[in-house]
Amino acid sequence: MNALPPVTLINVFTVDPAKQHELVGLLARATEASVCQAPGFISARLHRSLDGTKVTMYAQWQSREAYQAMREDPGSRPYLERALAIATLEPGMYEVVQTFLPTDRGTGTSVTPNNRLRGP
Repeated sequence: MNALPPVTLINVFTVDPAKQHELVGLLARATEASVCQAPGFISARLHRSLDGTKVTMYAQWQSREAYQAMREDPGSRPYLERALAIATLEPGMYEVVQTFLPTDRGTGTSVTPNNRLRGP
């Protein structure tokens, strides 16, 4: 049986630079209090832009269904509502197709062995 690849969420929030710190704190609290506890959660990374106008959450889930179940959990809803009150959201769901790592100078290998590229 082949396991499905994880689902990657890349959510980009656009925010007034004066509110970026507040949004980062809010998303960090939401992730710690609710998201990290959800079944199917793998990991997340929170990024802030250097110009103050963006906050990006990169998260991986075992499946779309696991992510959707977390979104429907009433415990996470107040965090998202507050985030949307101070920022706009451009969500995106992705599948990793290739990972690049530093090249092993001895073998010249730089791509992970489990990559799947799908052509047009």
